Amino acid sequence: MNRSVIGKAVLFAICGILPMGAMSQGTNPPVAGGVTLAVAQLDVIANGWRASKLMHASVYNESGQKIGSIRDLIVAPDGSISVAIVDVGGFLGMGKHHVAVPVQSFTQVTPPKIVLPGATKDSLKAMPEFKFS
Repeated sequence: MNRSVIGKAVLFAICGILPMGAMSQGTNPPVAGGVTLAVAQLDVIANGWRASKLMHASVYNESGQKIGSIRDLIVAPDGSISVAIVDVGGFLGMGKHHVAVPVQSFTQVTPPKIVLPGATKDSLKAMPEFKFS
């Protein structure tokens, strides 16, 4: 394995899922897992949320109203999570409106509940729809 691949693996392992500003629950993020990299004999502890725990997590506003759910996460070229795709509306999987929300907009990330202050179903439905390519 070349050094670039190892560096990227370490970067993804230690960067966590969301930036620290998006996790304002007052405590350190949970430990998502750990691994010993045999090539360099490094122990890596990954702090943050596993993407599988964030997928389909409910999104609420600060009033406790459910306004959508996380559909997908967009990883920027630098390896950071930049945008969450939120599904709004629909019934039984039909007619959902997908919107892109910068992860810095979330104030609490505690799966299965994520808080997006100031948002309503109507305000999210009024946003331009995100189209998957």
